[in-house]
Amino acid sequence: MVSPNRHSRQHGAHAHERGGHAAGSRRRLLAVLLLTAAYMFAEVAGGWLTGSLALLADAGHMLADVAALMLALLAAWFAARPATPNKTFGYYRLEILAAFANGVVLVLVSLRILYEAYDRWAAPPEIGRGRLMVAVAAGGLLTNLACAWLLYGDHTKDLNMRAAWLHVLGDALGSVGAIAAGALVLAFGWYRADPFFSALIALLIIWSSWNLIREATNVLLEGTPSHINLAAVEGAILETGGVEDVHDLHVWTITSGREALSAHVRHAHAVSQPELLRSLRTKLHEQFGVDHLTIQMETGDFEDETFHFCTSGTACFRSSKE
Repeated sequence: MVSPNRHSRQHGAHAHERGGHAAGSRRRLLAVLLLTAAYMFAEVAGGWLTGSLALLADAGHMLADVAALMLALLAAWFAARPATPNKTFGYYRLEILAAFANGVVLVLVSLRILYEAYDRWAAPPEIGRGRLMVAVAAGGLLTNLACAWLLYGDHTKDLNMRAAWLHVLGDALGSVGAIAAGALVLAFGWYRADPFFSALIALLIIWSSWNLIREATNVLLEGTPSHINLAAVEGAILETGGVEDVHDLHVWTITSGREALSAHVRHAHAVSQPELLRSLRTKLHEQFGVDHLTIQMETGDFEDETFHFCTSGTACFRSSKE
């Protein structure tokens, strides 16, 4: 058995590494929040002066983004809090709830833009100061690209950060649409370009948000992570020497990048349970990236013998044989 002191050091190192990453994510979220809020007012003023729906829609989207980024920042702060006896997994799920809420907000904002674009397509108002419209939209695009760059490193690892990144990308698309609409108004006087690009941007945002909502819902329902094949996990366990059968196998996501697994494993009498558990832990981590395991060990004639292998940089064995 590995010494408790070694496991404490491993757990401390793991927690320190995750805590450092989380602190960096929060700093980047705060910087993006401040940049987005600052430029939102510029787009409101530009939309009011030019009468452009694309600019006003992008400003409205930025307002939703400010609220969403605040929610994401709050969720990231809560997720960094330690576990308690009442919250044994800590507050990790708040990140998923924030991602789900952000996805819903994006869809609602996009539906509102579609409704307004429909009205404007039927009776397009004249848009003045096309050059100002293009200039404001170009400034918004540069701001959004800077924000997307700040969040890019975390968007594939953290669903909450991915939600924030999608918000920023939606803003960037809004700015591109506003630039295109302004250019068409300036060049050809085609005022329908404004609602046309607004509607196109809204549809793109709905498509990306729906994927985010679907992933967050799967986590909240404790579904099998999309990148893990449950049949492959079962096969990997059965192929391990000494394993006779596996049942009650479950794999779910605690929060982004943190998967958990529980299973009942029946093994041969001659097998050393600690060695078998170490083998399973190594294999499941290397092949599927699962770090948090709870495995109940059973034999053919006695299924009350329970060993738990708990990992998050630590391992603990507990026998509850009665």
